[in-house]
Formats: sequence, C-alpha cells, structure tokens
Amino acid sequence: MNYQILIFSIFVVFALIEARHSSFFNKSNEVKAYGIVELVGTVLLFVFTQPFILFSAAWLATLLVPQFAGVLSDTSIWLQFVLLIIFDDMTQYWWHRTSHNYIPLYKLHRAHHNAKYMSIRIVYRNSFFDYLLMPSLWISGILIYLGLGWAYAFYVVAKLAIIMGAHSEWKWDKALYEIRLLHPVMWLLERIISTPSTHSGHHGLSKDDPATHYKGNYGNMFFFWDILFGTAKITRQYPLNYGVEGMRKAEWTEQLFWPLVKTKKKNPTEKTQSVKS
Repeated sequence: MNYQILIFSIFVVFALIEARHSSFFNKSNEVKAYGIVELVGTVLLFVFTQPFILFSAAWLATLLVPQFAGVLSDTSIWLQFVLLIIFDDMTQYWWHRTSHNYIPLYKLHRAHHNAKYMSIRIVYRNSFFDYLLMPSLWISGILIYLGLGWAYAFYVVAKLAIIMGAHSEWKWDKALYEIRLLHPVMWLLERIISTPSTHSGHHGLSKDDPATHYKGNYGNMFFFWDILFGTAKITRQYPLNYGVEGMRKAEWTEQLFWPLVKTKKKNPTEKTQSVKS
C-alpha cells in the first residue's frame, strides 16, 4: 500500500538524520541481542501481526454485523479522524498505561524499554503478543471495515511520523525550545503531541533522574491524554540513561515471545521484581 511506503520513507529520513547526528547501528551500551529484538519485532509486525489483526477484525465484523460494512464511508473526514483519535490513540494510551501497572502485561511490553538508548530503531521494538493483543489495532480493523480506510491511511502516517520523532535520538525539540519567539508554540505543542523530551522521560532508567517519568508520559501520538488523565510530566530535559530498572534480565527470545519462552534463572532463589514505581 502507498501509505506503507510513505511510513517507510519517513523512517529512513529519521534514520539518516540520526546517523548524521550520532550513530544508527552502533549505539552506546548496545549488545547483539538488541538488534535481533528490533529486527524480528519489526518484521513480525509488518509481515504477520498487523495484516492478521486488520483482516481478522474485518472478517469477524462481516460475520457479526455484515449490514454495517462501509456505513461510515460517507461521513465527514473530520469525524472519521476524531473516531480514530479516540478509539485508536486514546485506547492505546490506556493499554500502554495498564501495561506499566500490571506485571503480566509489562512482561509483554518490556522489550520496548529494554534498549539502553532512544532511537528510531525502537519504535517497533515490541513483543509478538503485545502487538497481537493490542486493542487499538483490533478496533482500527473494525473502523476500516466501517468505512474509514482512507482516513486511516492518512491518520496512521501522521501518527507514526510523530511517534518516530518522539523516539528518535535526534532531539528535534531541543533547538526549538531555545528560540524565544517559539516559546508559546512549543508550550502548546508539547501538550498536544509526544516530543523527544516528554517521551524520552518515559524511557528513563532511574527514578532519581529528574527527567525520568516512567509511570507517566504514556501518550503515543497525542501527549494530550497524559495532560487530560493526570500522568504528564514536562521537564524539557532528557534522561541521562535509558532502560529497565527493577526487573531481572530477559534474553531476546523471552522479550519477543513471553510467555511461550522464559529465560532460565541463574539463581534458583531469584524472584522477579515488581515493575519500578
């Protein structure tokens, strides 16, 4: 599909910018397993998981409510965008938030945080089952069945451009913060969409770092959900270190395929620690 080519092009642009400003393939503190998780997770999502979910959701809809096929196709494009924003992005906010407060779901999500760096590479760094169970993807499939296919194509390109920008090691917002004339614009912008500052805070390693806000800043496309639901922290700073604190080590196979694969503990008496608070 054309929108997938556009998404890939945006990814490449961010990757080139990241490579120019720092490094794309050789991150600090990187080990071989990191690249495996990122590559396998990304390929699985685009080759299997996303197509499977979207087609399965549409198939289920044809069985349960065949009379509603395309029922929303002639509605206002703005209404369609609002429906996607609420039922896709807000739903993903709540799934993300729940994943950080319920240990079994966090074990599905931890792959995204296991990298010790911010990078465009970690945008799709998620476990197979985290994506497979993600409610927003299933709901999006139903909305496409209802007639929001074209709106979804435009929406998902905009969403992923913002998400890529928020994860990139290139801090595009940093220079804008320093321009006095843009202070009102940035004040508003950082309360609407995810930026490198707000989202890198969510990936921070240590709760003692004032820029880290691990139990918050959950927004994917829209940071506004964090403002609305009381989980926002805006510092305009960036954590010193990134990663997972307070959980035992998990091999790349467990990160991708838990609970089917579990890392063997070196110490039989070792207990899994709770998600850091």
